[in-house]
Formats: sequence, C-alpha cells, structure tokens
Amino acid sequence: MSDAAIALKGLKKTYAGGKTALHGIDLDIPRGSIFGLLGPNGAGKSTLINILAGLVRKSAGQVTIWGFDQDVNPRQSRAAIGVMPQELNMDPFFTPRAALDVQAGLFGIPKSKRRTEEVLELIGLTDKAEAYARTLSGGMRRRLLLGKALVHQPQILVLDEPTAGVDIELRQMLWANIRDMNARGMTIILTTHYLEEAQDMCDEIAIIDQGKLRARDTTRNLLSQLDQKTLVLDFDGPAPAVDLPETITSQVRPDGRLALTYSQSMHTAGDLIAQVSALGTPIKDIQSQEADLEDVFLALTRHD
Repeated sequence: MSDAAIALKGLKKTYAGGKTALHGIDLDIPRGSIFGLLGPNGAGKSTLINILAGLVRKSAGQVTIWGFDQDVNPRQSRAAIGVMPQELNMDPFFTPRAALDVQAGLFGIPKSKRRTEEVLELIGLTDKAEAYARTLSGGMRRRLLLGKALVHQPQILVLDEPTAGVDIELRQMLWANIRDMNARGMTIILTTHYLEEAQDMCDEIAIIDQGKLRARDTTRNLLSQLDQKTLVLDFDGPAPAVDLPETITSQVRPDGRLALTYSQSMHTAGDLIAQVSALGTPIKDIQSQEADLEDVFLALTRHD
C-alpha cells in the first residue's frame, strides 16, 4: 500500500462560469503526518478540500484517499476522511448528542458501534450534550464540528481554518487533541492563515496560490524563507557601521535609517538592538517590519 494518505495527480477544477480554481495539482500527503496547506483567500484550498470530501466534482485528474481511488471506490475513500469545515453550518435545533448520532447514521454506523459519548468527552461537550446547538457559543459549535468529523473514526482529518476567531482556551484544547490523535496514527491536514500555527504543528507544508502548487517542503525548509523580519533603526545622527553575523543583512536606507533583516528562528530583535546600542550611537526610533502571507507569495511567484 502507498505511503501517501492522499495522492493527487493532475487535479483540475473549472466551474460552470469558466473560472478555473485548480490547475493540475500534483501532491502526495504522507501517512501519519501533520500537513499544512497554506494559501491566501481564493487560492483554491477550499475547492481542493471540498473535492476530497466528495462535495465538489473534479474536472480532471485522480484523487486517491487512503489507497482508494475516489472514482472507483467513492464510499471507501469518503469513509477514510473527516472534514471539519470553516463555516459553522449545523442544525440549530439538534443537540450535540443528536447531531453526532445523525452524522454517524449518515456513515452507516449501527447504534451499537457508535462512539457518541466518547466523542462528546473528547471535544468537551458532555455537559452540553442535551443543549440545542443554537444555544451553544461559537467555540462550542466549533467543537461540535470537530466531533462530527470524528464520529466514523477516519484515518485522515482535515481542519479548515479551525482556530479562526476562537479563544485561547479552545485553541489549546484543539491542538492538544490534534497532537494526541496524530500520535495514535491519524493523518492531519491543516489549512490556516496563521504561520505560527503551521510552524508549531506541521511536519510539511504545501503552498497553493491561484490554483497552482507554488511550493512544497518540510516546515523547517519553508519557514526559513517565511520567517524573515526587518528591524528599522533611526539614530540621533548618522547610522553607525555595524559588524553583524552573515545571517543578518544590513542596509543604510536613503533616509539614513539602518535596516537589519534577519531570521526570527535564528535571532531576536532584542539581541540586535543590544548589539547596535553598544556602539554608542543613541537610537531615536525603532520600527519592525514583518513579512505577511501576501509577501511570501510575492517572493514565491515573482518568476511569473
């Protein structure tokens, strides 16, 4: 059996209006990994996820999920994956227990084999099991979405922007659960706009932009390109000459300010400021300029 939890070959999607959302994606996601899928809004991530979930029909290409070709074995491939969507879509008149039971029924799980109580405990909703979904807070609804994705014990869990707009407590609970499930062998696919989450959680990362795969590498290799930061120092007088490691780029800008570009994984702003201050020229002002996701894509797609 292939080592890939998901294998995409030439995956394309063109909608009826003529818009092409995916331009022939080739991507293998290793089994047992926590895999990050990054990209700006409109990059094609949601289309890709909806194709994996069986909610959108692809236009061309091959999708294999846990060894099952989606065209040949649609039921088996669908059963191998659970998706926690970004949108809070649920029946407001269902209780969490009822929602999980219904979801299990949709996957053909008999009542005797359902894990409703276990899942309720896992997502921290045991005490809200009989409350109507409309009375739950936004964070609790997100927990319920996670539970619905887990009722059929999938081998692969897809989390689409799981921490967007959630509080710190829920975020910590979610990541603790994810690490535990991954340690037990579950493959996790995470889409997020938060690069720090990708850095902390993911073994590998793929970056999609305008429906194309722009980069795919280990998190360590990719983040060496993503974590650059620039410290801009303004002095009372001319900028001093600085002797810094080769890993730091220094430039005196036309306005006389000193710009120091460095990798956050290797240096800290405090250390740089201390080294420059030791030269004796008073620092009048400090500005920090940090690359965002759009800057990353500009760097990755400038050849276009």
